[in-house]
Amino acid sequence: MNYQNQMLYSRPGGQQNTAASSTMLNGMFAGPAATNGGNTTGTGAVIESGNGAGNHQTAATTSNSDNEVLYQLMLELFSLNNREQALAELSRRRDQNPDLGVALWNSYGVMTILYQEIIAIYPLLNPPALTMPVSNRACNSLALLQLVATHEQTRMQLLKANVPQLLYPFLSTTSKAKQYDNLRLTSLGVIGALVKYDNHEVINFFVATEFLPLCLKIMDIGSELCKVVATFIFQKIILDDGGFHYVTSHPKRLHTVLVILNNVINQMVAAPSGRLLKSVTKCLIRLADNDKAKEEMHDGITEHLRDSTFAQVLAEDVAYRRLVYQLIMKLA
Repeated sequence: MNYQNQMLYSRPGGQQNTAASSTMLNGMFAGPAATNGGNTTGTGAVIESGNGAGNHQTAATTSNSDNEVLYQLMLELFSLNNREQALAELSRRRDQNPDLGVALWNSYGVMTILYQEIIAIYPLLNPPALTMPVSNRACNSLALLQLVATHEQTRMQLLKANVPQLLYPFLSTTSKAKQYDNLRLTSLGVIGALVKYDNHEVINFFVATEFLPLCLKIMDIGSELCKVVATFIFQKIILDDGGFHYVTSHPKRLHTVLVILNNVINQMVAAPSGRLLKSVTKCLIRLADNDKAKEEMHDGITEHLRDSTFAQVLAEDVAYRRLVYQLIMKLA
């Protein structure tokens, strides 16, 4: 079993040891106070003499208090009655401590709980039976996974545990209902957090695990926000030499990619999106490094980018104007 907290499965009857969890969590944060024999010691306290000492003490006390709340919420994940509220609160407070992702990953049983929350809704995906409250609960778990994916100390461990593949069933859904769209968007957020650091090993993982077809499908039929994130991820994949070779080495695969990018552009004729236009244009610029892709683009795939279809975006967005100019010069 490739999970860091596999000890949870070795307990008789699968019982979760809350006392062990408390011990493991204690001291995970830099700031929470630890109580021992009735004496409270704040490990993050800063006490200075002279001017400003009071301000430092106040700041440290506030930090300790925030961390203590996070610590308590993580413990409440082990209670079935409190778990939903704890997930929501941890998600809401996820910016309070930059090392929360490390604490989640290294705390006894916590990651297993997040996996369980994600897997539990698989039966609701097909046929579609997902409700908004259930979707929100899963999205809160995914938001916490994103913290682990973002932190440099845990990012590769999450990848090596194959955790991103747990999200693929969410990305394969096609319902346009908001609860499914939120699930796709939050799942893409986890993957986007992994690819944005330009790591070759990360890109190879997503190429090898057949993520690209899911990504392209969302680029084609997803909501605007999902399209933006999916196109960003695709752009990061083809910026890597391995990802670029995978897309361009097979003529049929390359043709499919260019058709989908053209579809995305055509879908924006009625309602242009500056963010999405920039992402798509960056993808085309990169693909133009391939002669076959360049030839196919000449046959009309970039027509709307050259004419006045997106004139308003061109007039208002200097960065987009530069990208279009760069693409035209590359195709010249």
